[in-house]
Amino acid sequence: MTVILSPTPVIETERLILRAPQAGDWPAWAEFAMDGRSRFVGGPLDREKAWRAFGHVIGMWVLRGFGTFVFAPKAGGPALGMCGPWYPEGWPEREIGWTLWSPEAEGKGYAFEAARAALTHAFGPLGWDTAVSYIDPANARSIALAERLGARRDDSAAHPGTDPCLVFRHPAPTGEYVA
Repeated sequence: MTVILSPTPVIETERLILRAPQAGDWPAWAEFAMDGRSRFVGGPLDREKAWRAFGHVIGMWVLRGFGTFVFAPKAGGPALGMCGPWYPEGWPEREIGWTLWSPEAEGKGYAFEAARAALTHAFGPLGWDTAVSYIDPANARSIALAERLGARRDDSAAHPGTDPCLVFRHPAPTGEYVA
């Protein structure tokens, strides 16, 4: 049996398809979540906690009506990571977050392409007027991506209590940085 969250948007970019998570994404997510590469998003996790974290990702779609997209190459192949709207209970602001699951996907612009599409979705169909990204100060690649997307560090913004944490505010479609 295949269970699909419905209705959830599917976004296509030049090279990627962004879609809601599916059961078949679990093995790739688990491998990432249990690896040291997940250290900037609360990992590494044991398999049981990785399962719960993946359920959290799926649950966001049900509880909020939006969630983080899994992205994969249009040409086919395994999922490369997750990116998109994130707003769990207790978060001070709505976030655009991203992870690349495979080291082979790094340095190819996939996260940038997915994040740009996710921001367009958040500011468009979701009607957001502001978005931030919460980033560990040691995550230089993620900071560089936020800056490439046009985000600016906002030291006056609240963060979700995960220390250490920097807040990067994304420009609205008008070009303004709305807090």
